Amino acid sequence: MGSLMKSLPLLSALLWAGNGVGSATEYQITIAGMKFGSPPAGLHVGDVIVWRNDDIFRHTATARDKSFDIDLPPKSEGRMTIGEAGAIDFYCRFHPAMTGKLEVRP
Repeated sequence: MGSLMKSLPLLSALLWAGNGVGSATEYQITIAGMKFGSPPAGLHVGDVIVWRNDDIFRHTATARDKSFDIDLPPKSEGRMTIGEAGAIDFYCRFHPAMTGKLEVRP
């Protein structure tokens, strides 16, 4: 029991320190009028993007580097977790003129 009591302050300190680590944030990018909405600033690895298609047409959110490919039927949503830092260009496979860029920090 004595060693457990000695370990509690260390365990408490580790748990408290863990709370300082940033948690994932959820962002939304909406497609409307055959255009992607502006990507959010301040994206980080581990954040979640909800891609929302408000159009009557099917779209995709497809990374040029093939790191993601989200199929979005009309009036639907798709979710993804950002897996790597850097600039990621994306487009719609069905409408290649629809483009955007994610700027992701570590």
